[in-house]
Amino acid sequence: GVYMGASFAPNHKGMPVIAASAKLDFFSKQVRTSRNIRGGWWATWLMGGLNYQIEHHLFPSMPRPHLARARIIVQDYCTRHAVPYTETSLIESYRIVIRYLNRVGLGARDPFDCPIAAQFGRR
Repeated sequence: GVYMGASFAPNHKGMPVIAASAKLDFFSKQVRTSRNIRGGWWATWLMGGLNYQIEHHLFPSMPRPHLARARIIVQDYCTRHAVPYTETSLIESYRIVIRYLNRVGLGARDPFDCPIAAQFGRR
């Protein structure tokens, strides 16, 4: 469970949620709602190839060893067509995920003000 969560969360959490009514093509929707994780061979090994999440979403049946090559083509296409391509380090992706979970969690929190949390500037 922890390994799976640590592998899947960095690629999606904190990315934009596209409204069902939005008129976006398949390509733009997949690229805008996924993020890749930089880190070379060790990130690929650690994440089982899912560090190339954008390409995985665009080409779900593509063998994982080919995703790195597809990345170059997809990045070029995104640049030429002004589609934002998000890629970050693994550590930064976890920071994004934690900020996102805090924002979502604090938005749904109980209105009770915890005195200990208030002492540390958390309300």
